[in-house]
Amino acid sequence: MLDRDGFRPNVGIVLLNQKNQVFWGKRIRTHSWQFPQGGIDRGETPEQAMIRELHEEVGLQREHVRIVARTRDWLRYEVPDRYIRRDARGHYKGQKQIWFLLQLVGHDWDLNLRATEHPEFDAWRWNDYWVPLEAVVEFKRGVYEMALTELARYLPRQEQRLRFMRQDRSDTDADLTQGPSLDSLER
Repeated sequence: MLDRDGFRPNVGIVLLNQKNQVFWGKRIRTHSWQFPQGGIDRGETPEQAMIRELHEEVGLQREHVRIVARTRDWLRYEVPDRYIRRDARGHYKGQKQIWFLLQLVGHDWDLNLRATEHPEFDAWRWNDYWVPLEAVVEFKRGVYEMALTELARYLPRQEQRLRFMRQDRSDTDADLTQGPSLDSLER
């Protein structure tokens, strides 16, 4: 299913763990790493496609994740001719994607790369949010950067360690979350 400009509707998934690290999957029998993604079938909404792809590619169900955000508009990338099947050349240009930011509320052991008969990934790992884009196939890098940039503002806040440390300190100790007082600067 292509739009009139030759782009296939697709969803991309940025899956976070509790440390705001992202799921990074290694494409089966290759050395390239990527986020889960997949096409939107006729009659599906982007959210329905995301839930289906989440299960097909990493074995998670809807109850394993919380939807944090999604990109506002379609993000597009063109696929170089050398990656396009000969019979699709001339009318297929690439993909347009809606990206979802998801928080894993299940456990690492809920992930299952063999949930279907046609696995997409043969390995996975948690990676820093700003994944090394040089590991991504070149023509997808721009879309990855746009998606990560747009979704970054929705990252769940991480509790700061100093807040917990401060609770254990006496009332006479300085508050570590604030700067120096005027009294201390005058000394």
